[in-house]
Formats: sequence, C-alpha cells, structure tokens
Amino acid sequence: MSRVTALLAATALAVLTSAAPAVGTTGRSDVRINQIQTMATHNSYHRELTDAEKDVQRKTDANWWNLQYSHPAIPHQFGTQRVRGIELDVFPDPQGGLYTKPLVRRDAGLPPLQDPSLAAPGFKVLHWADHDYGTNCSTLAACLRQVRDWSDANPGHVPLTILTELKSTDPAKEAMGGAKSPAWDAALLGALDAEIRTVFSEDRLITADDLRKPGLSLEESVLKHGWPRLESSRGKVMFFMDNSAPAVQTPYLTGHPNLEGRVLFTNSRPGRPDAAFIGWNDPLGANTAQIQDFVRRGYYVRTRSDVPFTEARSGDTTRLKAALDSGAQMISTDFPVVGLSARNGTDYVAELPGGATARCNPVIAQRGCRDHTLEPRVRQAPQQP
Repeated sequence: MSRVTALLAATALAVLTSAAPAVGTTGRSDVRINQIQTMATHNSYHRELTDAEKDVQRKTDANWWNLQYSHPAIPHQFGTQRVRGIELDVFPDPQGGLYTKPLVRRDAGLPPLQDPSLAAPGFKVLHWADHDYGTNCSTLAACLRQVRDWSDANPGHVPLTILTELKSTDPAKEAMGGAKSPAWDAALLGALDAEIRTVFSEDRLITADDLRKPGLSLEESVLKHGWPRLESSRGKVMFFMDNSAPAVQTPYLTGHPNLEGRVLFTNSRPGRPDAAFIGWNDPLGANTAQIQDFVRRGYYVRTRSDVPFTEARSGDTTRLKAALDSGAQMISTDFPVVGLSARNGTDYVAELPGGATARCNPVIAQRGCRDHTLEPRVRQAPQQP
C-alpha cells in the first residue's frame, strides 16, 4: 500500500469513527432517554372487588365487565413483568377519610373500609370512587414508596415513567350520597407536587427544569437540545399528567408556562411552550405515522397496545404492532406477561420483541445502539411491598 493510499484510508477511518456515537467499554452508545422504548401497565394499581361487590356492579353498570382485571403489586410489575412504566389514578383527599365508605360496599352489605391510610389526609389511588375502588396501594405516597424501594434495590434501571390521571368523583354517585371530591386547583396541584417530593428527592426526578435551557421555552429546549442522556438518568423517575382538559392543566400551568418548578410533564401538543410529552392513545391507522412524526421531532409519547378487552378476547396483535412501530417511548398494556388474558380466552400478551425490558427506539435509535446494553442486569425477584 502506498503512503498516499494509507493516508486516505486513515482519513476515511477517522471520519467514520468521528461520525459514530461514542461507545464506552460497556458497549453502550450515547443514548438519550427518548431514544429507547419500554412497556408500561395501564391502571397499574387496579384490583377487582369481592364477588358480592361485583354483583352490585353488574346490576348498576352496563359496562361492569370492563372492570374485571387485576395487577400485582408494583414491585412485581417492575421485577418479573419487566415493565418500566406505571399509571396511577389520583383523587384529592385533603381532609382524609373521604373514600372510606364506597357505595358499592354499602350496597353489597359490607362495612366501611378499615385501612388507616385512607383516613389520613393526602392523595388516594383508585379507579372510580364509590364503584370501583380496588387498589394494590391505596395512597399515592404508598404507591410511590414501592417504586422508590424497588428503584433503590435496582439502581441501574432505565428511567421509570409514572403517568398520573388526576380524577374527580362521579356526579351521579355524588347524587346517590357518595363522596364529593374538591376541584383540582392551584393549591391542590401544588400539594401534589409536594407529596411526590416527599418520596423522591430532586436528584431522583427528571423534570422540565432539567431540560429547559436559558432563554428557551420547554418545547424549544427539547426540540433543539434533546432529552437527558441515559447514563446520567439511571435510577430516576419521570412523572406525566394524563389529563388534557383545561380545568386541570390551566391551574398547573398558571405561573409555570414552561413547567418551571413543576414535577409533572403536562399532556401537551406541538406549538405550546410546555410541549415535551404527548399522550396519543390510539396508534392505529394514520396515527402510527403521526406518532412517528412526534418522536422524530423530539417529543416523548405514550400510546396503548390494547384496550379492555378487545385484544385479550381476539388475540389480535395489530394494535400492539402499530404501537411498537410508532416509536412511542411508553406503551401501556393490561397484559404484560403470558397468562393474564387467558380468562378472556386467548394467550394475548403485549411485550417488546424478544421479551426485552427496554429496546432501542425503532424510529430514532442511534447507530450502534444495542438492546442488551440499555439496562444492566437488575434484580428480577420483586421486593415485597
């Protein structure tokens, strides 16, 4: 080989090397947290009620069948089910004791709930006050402590995503003598942020303050500078607000248009200063390309791979495939492992290809990204709640 040829070859190699993402001795490329994809559970706290209460639900709710699913305790979901995201429905209870006497229990001839944590002020986690209250962790603080404790035992995990739907009581149940929750206002939303921070210190949270750059909106910061790097985000959590209604979002954003000082990323849309997270539940049809566009532009997206109980009854994986192909970073399911759909007549399961815990995002994965390097081996035996 001539000296000129050798010089050209060396130059070409240098160019190729400089264009490739940095890869350390572990083999992990310089991946950002929006460049991976994980599975999550929908209504992760949900537990079915007793047979007597189900009889009441059946008589009073034409869609009672929609409530017939249960999730194990959150540490089991992170452990043996390999999910990396959960969803919690949160009700305000500033005085305490508001949800201790569900109408469905009364009508089933059962006594009020005796859980002492329900009597204390704070935020409660359940699906439908007075009708479908079954939960594997009754307070927000208790649910989050389970997340934190599992994270403490498995510090190398990819960021855990926590979707919160901020709920209110049903006017129809209120009229029947059921609980009446206070409206979500600035004070309650501030208290929600504060309660989350009693469980997770600032160094364990990924918030808008970590993404926003001086002189730029949150959206501009995300689209121009991207999300944090995975290696600096291990062992951390992110909180998203599922609600899109102004009644909840407006008091959260007032005085915080770029989510300054806030914990939750709001469910936003392109063009708004707070736009970083987008909830887009349906991945089918033209929605696949729409989500792919959001992902390519730099937004973090949540979608769903199944809805109760269409896929569980048919075994159809069309929606699951669309969700995976969309590149949405958070894909929610009620059926993360084999066996949960058997009661519905199929073996439907929603998981990443090959049963991975996390995979390189199919739409925006960095060159050199390898699924097996995204998360080191973590404790698969779940911690006791």
